[in-house]
Amino acid sequence: MRRGREVNPAAGEDGTATVPGGPERAGRQRSPAAGERRAAAGWPRFDVVAINSVEGAGRGRLASDVTRATPRTQSDDAAPGSPDGRSGGPPQVSGDDGPSDAGPSDDGGSGGGARRRIFADLTPLRTSPDYRRLWAGSTISWMGQAMTALAISLQVYDITRSSLAVGLVGLFSLVPLVVFGLYGGAIADTLDRRKLGLYSSCGAAVLSVALATAALAGYHRVWFLYLVVSLQAVCGALTSPARSAMIPKLLPPEQLPAANALSSLTTTFGFTAGPMLGGLIVGWWGYQAAYLIDSVAFSAALYAMWRLPAMRPERTDGSTGRASVVDGLRFLGTRPNIRMTFFSDMCAMVLAQPKALFPAIAIAWYAGDAKTVGLLVAAPAVGSLLGGLFSGWQGRIRRHGLAILISVAAWGLAVAVFGLTRNLWLGLLFLGLAGWADTISMVFRTTMLQAATPDDMRGRLQGVFIVVVAGGPRLGDFLAGSVAQFTSPGVAITGGGIACVLVLALLGLRWRGFARYDARSPQA
Repeated sequence: MRRGREVNPAAGEDGTATVPGGPERAGRQRSPAAGERRAAAGWPRFDVVAINSVEGAGRGRLASDVTRATPRTQSDDAAPGSPDGRSGGPPQVSGDDGPSDAGPSDDGGSGGGARRRIFADLTPLRTSPDYRRLWAGSTISWMGQAMTALAISLQVYDITRSSLAVGLVGLFSLVPLVVFGLYGGAIADTLDRRKLGLYSSCGAAVLSVALATAALAGYHRVWFLYLVVSLQAVCGALTSPARSAMIPKLLPPEQLPAANALSSLTTTFGFTAGPMLGGLIVGWWGYQAAYLIDSVAFSAALYAMWRLPAMRPERTDGSTGRASVVDGLRFLGTRPNIRMTFFSDMCAMVLAQPKALFPAIAIAWYAGDAKTVGLLVAAPAVGSLLGGLFSGWQGRIRRHGLAILISVAAWGLAVAVFGLTRNLWLGLLFLGLAGWADTISMVFRTTMLQAATPDDMRGRLQGVFIVVVAGGPRLGDFLAGSVAQFTSPGVAITGGGIACVLVLALLGLRWRGFARYDARSPQA
């Protein structure tokens, strides 16, 4: 993606960017004579675009003028507005290859443009200090949470010597995550999202301190660990919708794919490196060390939340009452494109989810052991990590619905071919490709959810997103295990991949408008 413009959108409550200097700086323009001299000298020609945006006289807030230097293109007059119809927010300038920023062309002789087209787009980190702090805080806290999750599983097994007891850890976290995911989204559409994220992150930090204190005091009780896991899931279900709903107010719409690709790097890296680091720390210094490090890691997320501006949801109907979960579900029922993002993810995670069969096929197919299972589990994660690292091209894609259909179909095909292989390294390759496709799908699904949803509904739909993401893979594990029990692992895996592609094709034919979705004019 072409970049080079350094814009610092200090986003306010309405997501409108401001620049130092206010209207005085925005009003300065070069004289026509100066522009002609620069053009004669071979300098690229730029126009100064000034956007004045005032929101809600009753709220008493004034959005300052925004000044941007953008290259003159034939499509400047067709730049769309903000995704939810508000008049404020940074305008988009679209050329033939998607949203672009002013700056040196990627087509030049240097290799910098090519690198930007290939590797992850870091523009959101450069242009928004608020987003940069939020991303860094989330990355550090994800690492700590992954360490704690592993430490709790190890501690439960150390106390009980029961794999069933360890499996119950996931159940105690899943139920609160699903239940409070919906209500957490409704709360995020009612209260200041900054405060909600700050308070729920504080609660999670306190729980990590409680775990460390109990471990230091020698208090080893399984029921206490289950209780903490459940409360941690509640805090996560409250934090995640609030944090996700903040992103569209911190960044312009054209930077959302890059931001979501960076978020995929955060979660994938956290869940890949966190458990490995946690295992080393527990082995060296005990459970209390992992819990203490996690509690300290939360300080980064707390600092990022604390530095944010107020993030009150904007009411399109002028109401100020409590947001309703039912209203969010009704809204979802009238928005086919948003529904399709959920349906497509469920096709992949429910119909073509082979993870539950990894222990069986590691022995039956590859004559392996626990290390082989570890390789199978790690392969999709490595593919996801690479998909996030090499995501620079995704910001130029406008047909997000079509990209989702292709990437989910690629996931299903990769899983189906994996079910036919009996060579370990070939199987790992196809699992890695499946993980890469899943990251692409996640980036565009999240971007559509953020851009095409009104601000006062983003929290509730992010809550539905959490339920789908948390519940889908677990339903997929159950389905794959059941089919394999009555047939074979190969039939379950390959059949599931083919079923994913077929059902996805039927859904695409039923809602044809999804493939025509254009990021320049987001329609839910």
